Amino acid sequence: MLQKLTLAMATVVMILIVTEASEAGGLFLTEFGTEDVALASAGWAARAQDASTLFKNPAGMSRLEGNQFQGGLQALYFQSGGFSGTNTPYGGNGGGNPVGVAPGASGFYVHSLGKDFKVGLGMLGNFGLGLKEDQGFLGRYYVKQATLVGITFAPVASYQVNEYISIGGGPNVMLAYLKYTANINNVLPAGTGDGQIYASDTTAGVGGQFGILVEPKKGTRVGVTYYSPIKLNFSTTPTFSNLGTIGTALNNNGLLTRNLDLGMTVPQHVILSGYHELSDAWAVMGDFGWENWSQFGKVDVAVTGGQNSPSLTTNVDYNDTYHVAVGSQYRLNPEWLLNNGFSYDSSMVSAANRSIAMPVGAMYKFGMGANWMMNPKVKLGFSYELVYSGDLSVSQNRGPLAGQVTGAYKDAMMHFFAFTLNWGSQGVSFGPGS
Repeated sequence: MLQKLTLAMATVVMILIVTEASEAGGLFLTEFGTEDVALASAGWAARAQDASTLFKNPAGMSRLEGNQFQGGLQALYFQSGGFSGTNTPYGGNGGGNPVGVAPGASGFYVHSLGKDFKVGLGMLGNFGLGLKEDQGFLGRYYVKQATLVGITFAPVASYQVNEYISIGGGPNVMLAYLKYTANINNVLPAGTGDGQIYASDTTAGVGGQFGILVEPKKGTRVGVTYYSPIKLNFSTTPTFSNLGTIGTALNNNGLLTRNLDLGMTVPQHVILSGYHELSDAWAVMGDFGWENWSQFGKVDVAVTGGQNSPSLTTNVDYNDTYHVAVGSQYRLNPEWLLNNGFSYDSSMVSAANRSIAMPVGAMYKFGMGANWMMNPKVKLGFSYELVYSGDLSVSQNRGPLAGQVTGAYKDAMMHFFAFTLNWGSQGVSFGPGS
């Protein structure tokens, strides 16, 4: 009986933490303070014009002259008409803006070891997001605050096989942080008020990436990059407060001090890109990508710290996603380069399975920006991208203590603003013809 009760508690906590927190943060970001913000990621694995190629396709480092550095700053602003809906029978408000403004930064350095060999190191925040709802949010029994973010460190190397083909690769080390809070509906004794659950942990996982870049003729390139899965193993002892009568019973059986182990997989993905220069001033590019989000939904859960240590594997119903992008660059004059792009990403979750915890949907991305050649060794970049998902409907019922939540986030969209600085010991690339 104790084992069954323990496993039941673990399952409930798992559903709260994993389903809601992963819904809030479970996505890759192609926006991390680079020119790809303006291009909507078009040309990701084939453009290879600056040091950030060490993460997008490490084989592209072979195209860079001398030593190169890129630093980027970024701001994300989430905009929505708010969550318009109801919680039957508990009520509540729309929660306000769950994301608001989120800053970001990235840095990349590529060092030349000779004509054919390059090494590089990058740091970027490319996984996850967070949300925080206002007091009295109608989905408070599902989520109040959830964060799942990953920072990637990428030490890589490249080798130019011949004048047409380069290869590159290396490990991706992800430092990940998970945080989750929600209200717990106390029914006994009457008048107790809501309880709370809180859980957090930091962990690290290691994956890898491999890329190949083929340039059959000057100004025409095709690149492919593969990113392996990264296993993240979180371990936390959830903290409960104001649980009322049920809290006393759980505490007497030692169930409030048990450790919860959560194992999730950052999905593998692959992207194929092309780049072609129509003239010395104008280039076009495109992408096709696949991400294995169905694997991310398979979460291992174990309860430890007691006589019995039950475990299970749950399958949150996510879908693999697909990505397409097109973009162009046009150099106005020797000092100014214009970037623009459009992309589409399919949804990792169907409308029927969306959660109140920052529901995700298909994304339409529109980007634009400009680069300014400050001098032959330094260029600055300014980028903007609109990510539009439209109305995201939710109909969720986890049981009588959480209530039936029905409604939608209206006109959900994100705005990205990015600033980049590039330096090259032997000069920097400036779009087509360079």
